[in-house]
Amino acid sequence: MSTPRTRWRAADRNTVYGRRFADLIAAGADLEGEARLADALLPRGGRVLDAGAGMGRVGAALHRRGHEVLAIEPEAELVRQARATYPDLTIEERDILSLTPADGPFDLVVCVGNVMVYLAEGTERTALAALRDVLADDGRILVGFHLQDPPVHARPYTVAEFEEDVAASGLRIDLRVGSYELRPVDDVYSVWLLSRAPLTSRVA
Repeated sequence: MSTPRTRWRAADRNTVYGRRFADLIAAGADLEGEARLADALLPRGGRVLDAGAGMGRVGAALHRRGHEVLAIEPEAELVRQARATYPDLTIEERDILSLTPADGPFDLVVCVGNVMVYLAEGTERTALAALRDVLADDGRILVGFHLQDPPVHARPYTVAEFEEDVAASGLRIDLRVGSYELRPVDDVYSVWLLSRAPLTSRVA
């Protein structure tokens, strides 16, 4: 199934991104902040979808913590890097828009690292609904992105716009903080924890 061209692909960010994280890993940098929070949100041995996994660092960290992880990433170059760097990680070359309910259910969907601001134009609600549809009954979505100075070719995505899209996609906001270390809300970066909205409260 063909999918719309993402902002990430338009920016041709694969090489810069891949080299940056390869260098950080080689230097022993701490790259597991998102994974530590995700782990705290999961039951032991939980089922996780790493949506827009990049080169797999978050999914691999959760796999090491004993969770069952499926990582999906649409960029073939990054999938190859993930498989070489983290051979134990299950990663598929897929777009979020290709997900169906049969892929679930997941206890947690992780969609971090500016994935939302690099989606193809106009697909945000479709992507959020696809993530909603793979959740377990009590499953949740962890999502975060920059609010100020977005990366090259990424869209400016305001809190109000995102939260309107969340509601329109049949999701509710359970928590909003300023970082994966649970710092207070600010205007630089935002992290949300989402879950399915009750049917009676969904936006038409």
